[in-house]
Amino acid sequence: MKAPLTRVALFLVFLAAVSYAFLAFPRGIHAWQEAERQIAEKEKSNTVLVQDLERQKRRINRLANDPVEQELEIRRRLKLNRPNEKVFITGEPEPAPPVPAPAK
Repeated sequence: MKAPLTRVALFLVFLAAVSYAFLAFPRGIHAWQEAERQIAEKEKSNTVLVQDLERQKRRINRLANDPVEQELEIRRRLKLNRPNEKVFITGEPEPAPPVPAPAK
């Protein structure tokens, strides 16, 4: 009767020591929670990056296969127009980049 009771007592003491070490030391539960938080943050940023990548792939596909889309992009980026075409610019002009001061 004494041997099984001793085994149970030793097991409980061992379990208490392991639990204390897991909860109290710096590499315990707090470090685990921090790692879980970082993992969740990285997964969220990866999801955003994957969505952005898919959006860019769709845009590239549209530009590769649609001449109208290509023309619109050329007009927007290069500010080109066709001969005998008039373009009216409305709204506020874009601010000019600051000019660096001359070196003395």
